[in-house]
Amino acid sequence: MSNKAIDGVNFNSGLIAIIRTKTTKEGRTFAQAFVDAGIDLIEFTTTTPGAFDLIEEFSGLKNVQVALGTAISKQDVKNGKKAGAKIVISPHTSEEVVKATKSAGLISVPGVASPTEIADALRFGGDILKFFPASSLGVNFLKSVRDPFPGNTWMATGGIALADIDAWVKAGISGFGLGGPLTSGGISEIPNRVRDFQKAILESKKDLSGVL
Repeated sequence: MSNKAIDGVNFNSGLIAIIRTKTTKEGRTFAQAFVDAGIDLIEFTTTTPGAFDLIEEFSGLKNVQVALGTAISKQDVKNGKKAGAKIVISPHTSEEVVKATKSAGLISVPGVASPTEIADALRFGGDILKFFPASSLGVNFLKSVRDPFPGNTWMATGGIALADIDAWVKAGISGFGLGGPLTSGGISEIPNRVRDFQKAILESKKDLSGVL
């Protein structure tokens, strides 16, 4: 994601905080910690109990955009929109999900891991390409599959390490979906980890373009 607005949603930090928890209470606690740490975009996955209730709860907050994650079906898209999600993110490329998302007036972020999936995601109407699982595929793989599809906005999700942010940005990634890298240290560490990742993303983009 870039720092520009896409369909009215502004990705200021280049960072999406992913909520994937075993309970609704835990999801709410992490989400609030992200908000308090200055995160402006939160993804609630369908695998989190009470995900749609949490989307409804947090979508009402000022200066916070909410995404539905791990969207597998058009029913997920319908439920996500009803709850207040503005973005629909999937781990895969699904014609059903992408087209339902666009029909609902939401931003579509399908997961891609091959040239065929990239071509399909764009053909179906995807707005942002989610490179997943990023750490398993690697930066060099991204460079190879990105070249035939210029002019698109990319995000990376899956095992992103702080030390690798610069390499990913230089390879063409504009935004990062982060779950475990932000939450694995517990609630108390979230502000520090958010700050470190935001700083790394902004500095890498500044080095790349010469401006923030």
